[in-house]
Amino acid sequence: MHLVLAREGRLGLRLDGSERGAHAGLLTPPDLPHAIDGAGRTVLLLFIDPESRPGRRLRSSLDGVRTFDDAERDALLEGLASTPTSSQLDAWARGVLDRLAGEEPLAPMHPKVRALLETLRALPPDADTSLEALAAEAALSPSRLMHAFTESVGIPLRPYVRWLRLQRAATAIVTGTPLSLAAAEAGFSDAAHMSRTFKQMFGMTPSALQRRSPVASR
Repeated sequence: MHLVLAREGRLGLRLDGSERGAHAGLLTPPDLPHAIDGAGRTVLLLFIDPESRPGRRLRSSLDGVRTFDDAERDALLEGLASTPTSSQLDAWARGVLDRLAGEEPLAPMHPKVRALLETLRALPPDADTSLEALAAEAALSPSRLMHAFTESVGIPLRPYVRWLRLQRAATAIVTGTPLSLAAAEAGFSDAAHMSRTFKQMFGMTPSALQRRSPVASR
């Protein structure tokens, strides 16, 4: 799940192979294939963990892509410096998520999935994350785990594990960690594997991310 805001101008949106207009901002639900064209724009990209409290509130009310017009985008960006620091981005992200999520009810979560999420975040990069191993950890059958995980988190288990690796890699990359080391620490087989996954998921390479502004994630 992510929020994308153009500092100025509009962003192109493509869904199901078709152009869906140009918008000042977009909030996309988890596990929805799409493409955003921000060429020539300065863009703020906020990744939202679907299992976080704001993510669960947003998932309960988000049916497809939510778009923002210029006035809505300007209101969300109000008070944010043109070149914000990491701490300023973090404070801005908290405020924006509180504003967008509001008092929507939390999406339900299976207790064994909640426990597994804590385990996944603490696993070392070389840990066994096969379906069989994670099902045993959760004390659920593989088929039950797949169903319960998707219902609770909003995305299937395998994409979530990949997202965790990308999140760990991104955190290392923006602090200047060499790409090969960031890949190893995040559990990728090598830097090339990480780069391909980054490009597929985010539309940019890890080296491009390293050159750009700090990343805020929730």
